[in-house]
Amino acid sequence: MGIRIQQAAKRDRELVVSVMEEAFHHDPVSSWVFPDEAHRRAVHGRFLGVFVDVALAEGRIDIAEDGAAVALWLPVPAGAPEEEDPTPALMRRTADPGNERCELVGRLTGAVHPHDRAHAYLLMIGVSPDRQGEGIGAELIGVELERCDREGLPAYLEASSARSRALYERLGFRFLGRAVDLPDGPPMYPMWREPQAVGTPVEGGTEAVRGRGYSPCS
Repeated sequence: MGIRIQQAAKRDRELVVSVMEEAFHHDPVSSWVFPDEAHRRAVHGRFLGVFVDVALAEGRIDIAEDGAAVALWLPVPAGAPEEEDPTPALMRRTADPGNERCELVGRLTGAVHPHDRAHAYLLMIGVSPDRQGEGIGAELIGVELERCDREGLPAYLEASSARSRALYERLGFRFLGRAVDLPDGPPMYPMWREPQAVGTPVEGGTEAVRGRGYSPCS
């Protein structure tokens, strides 16, 4: 496919939030956090905007050249954090103060996040609904995974559904064996990818992930 990718700047914030809001509107985790669809539509962008701001400040956001897909990456150093992560509380305070689930999802995923080795963390990736199934998301991820392979760096993410888990497995990720069980909600699947030798075939026999199908789920 060979899409062009650019790195987002602060001026691209609203574009990134818009793509994420549409891509995750029917996501199982977003639907659990905001069960009422009309309410989700009203506050979802504020909720996702917290992730975007964190990635802009501390990591990187890749955007497909036509704005059809975005990927939020964070570098995570080795060693457990010395202080409590303020992001979960900020998610709730910013989006929906009366909704405990806004904060709980962040605390539950944070509790199982590995810290024994430095790694690249795919915080979220979203593809516009009208462009899903074209392989854009896989290609967007693939660029960073190739860098990880060159630098010998693992990668980590949480899949928000069994379907997205299977798609990530095609890219070399494996389930760590302990799901994040949201109370009365869907499980999330922490997944880890060891760096691979450059040119190592992935499922399907290709030497890279470019062009593979992908879902917008995180």
